[in-house]
Amino acid sequence: IGLMNYRSVLAAPELRAAMVNSALYVSLNVALCIAVGLPAAYALARHRFTGDRHFLMAILVFRVTPPVVLSLPIFIIFARLGLVNSPVGIALVHALFNLPVAIWILESFIRAVPRELDETAFLDGHSGTGFFFRHLIPALAPGIAVAAFFCFVFSWIEVVFARILTVTSGKPITVAISAMFSFQTDIGAVMAMTCLSLVPGVAMIWFVRNHLSRGFALRA
Repeated sequence: IGLMNYRSVLAAPELRAAMVNSALYVSLNVALCIAVGLPAAYALARHRFTGDRHFLMAILVFRVTPPVVLSLPIFIIFARLGLVNSPVGIALVHALFNLPVAIWILESFIRAVPRELDETAFLDGHSGTGFFFRHLIPALAPGIAVAAFFCFVFSWIEVVFARILTVTSGKPITVAISAMFSFQTDIGAVMAMTCLSLVPGVAMIWFVRNHLSRGFALRA
């Protein structure tokens, strides 16, 4: 792949916009999944209530539901809310499907943390918020890294909702790459765009590699 192909890709406004859109909605998706999934996972791991195991199984079943089944109602709802053609809309849909994965991963890691950590922190006078940020999150860094990694991957490569919810604008990089194919496809530009789409994933693995290795080792 010549450098000319990279220059042509980076010079195209619609392709640059697709990269920014993908980075935006993937970041929002990961942030939402961790912010909502961590308290939910803590509640499921530390407190017992009727149907807690069934609830975990139910959200996992929802995660494996084919996206095509829910594509029409989600499009209608998001069109009425004005979230079509917006990276925010894609981020919300991806968070809806990735949140069960984040809860399952974080819940298993929280169970591995001794309850004495909670009790000691509260005896020391920490509030719930202080305990979360000063004790629980540092202890769960490997689990958070694993959950963020899977949420990132699932969101970055997702195509169904990305295509349905971006009719005229806000298209992500996956849709932009598929739109480059035509009767006279510039294979060099397609390959350059594909290589560029791999950069965020490689960077994500690089930044969380230590936590990922520890997280997978802890759950092995």
